[in-house]
Parts: sequence; structure tokens; C-alpha cells
Amino acid sequence: MRIVVVSAGLSVPSSTRLLGDRLAAAVGRHSGAAVEFEVVELRDLAVEIAHHLTNGFPGRKLGAAIDAVTSADGLIVVTPVFSASYSGLFKSFFDVIEKDALAGMPVLIAATGGTARHSLVLDHALRPLFAYLRAVVVPTGVYAASEDWGAQGLDGRIEQAAGELVGMMAGRAARRTAEPEVVPFAERLAALSGSSGA
Repeated sequence: MRIVVVSAGLSVPSSTRLLGDRLAAAVGRHSGAAVEFEVVELRDLAVEIAHHLTNGFPGRKLGAAIDAVTSADGLIVVTPVFSASYSGLFKSFFDVIEKDALAGMPVLIAATGGTARHSLVLDHALRPLFAYLRAVVVPTGVYAASEDWGAQGLDGRIEQAAGELVGMMAGRAARRTAEPEVVPFAERLAALSGSSGA
């Protein structure tokens, strides 16, 4: 299993990245199989994202990040809250990804902010964005306000969301292996014709 953590934090150190790391660690604990993690720091891709929006071509680092995200088994996406929504950098990154590239992708959404009043960003901004991208968002989103760090409740939400992401990815993998092999109609017809003539 390969999970990509997309962090839109701007500062160093970043509470957004910290939340992404804690979510990834929880997913690792919940998974019975080996999990490979890759982190995409959008702060490092800001210039290439802007260039892509204006010229339509991804730079080398942005292209690698897009490939990592679109080929992952699951995503953990974390954004700081700006003006009661996701950051512009976060939205711009997902704007340069092909619309159907995340179809069916399990996604755990998370956000950080200075006050608990912005926790609705999960349901009013992030869920609609990933519904538009046809991804499958886990039921529990994780919001961490400044006062949540070290307080009771945050760890429980992290563990709940991580367990849901692992379960969703396992279900997706099981469906993929259970899918019957698609045989072209002409081949099936030829096989039927051959058997009826015997």
C-alpha cells in the first residue's frame, strides 16, 4: 500500500505538516500490511504550480508530485485554513490535476487553524472539492485548532480517521482483485460458436 500525504503548510515547522505526519503514523499502526508513505510539500512547488496554471505544462518536481498523487492507493490531504476555506496553494495544486485522475481514490481530509470556529471547513470546502474530483472521502475528517494540540479528543479523531482510511483502501484493493477478467465480446462469441459446433 502506498499513501501520499499532501501538506499545504507554509511555515517551518508547520502544524499542518505535523498533523499530516500524525495521521500517517496512525495509518501505519492500523494497517496490517507494510505501508509506504510519500510526502508532497506544496510550499516547495508553489512556483511550478503558478507556471503550470499559466502555461499548461508541469515542471519536473510538480510532474513527479502529480504522478505520486494520482498513482497512490490513498491520500491524506492537509491544509491550513485561510479566509474560512482551504489555502489558495492547496486549491491550485488540485486544479492542475486532471478531473478524473482521483476517481475512486480514498482520501482522508484534514485542516489546521487558529480557532475551532473554522472546523466546518472540512464539510463546507474540502468534502465538496473531493466530491467534484470523484474521490471517496472517509467519514471522519480531522481539524486541529491551536488549542487542540496536546488536548484530549484530537488523538481519538486521528485514530478514527486513520482506521477508516485503511478500511477503505483494503476494500478498494479487494474489489480490484475480485473483478472478473474482461473478455472482448468477439472472443466470447467465437468461443460460444466453437463449443456449439462440437
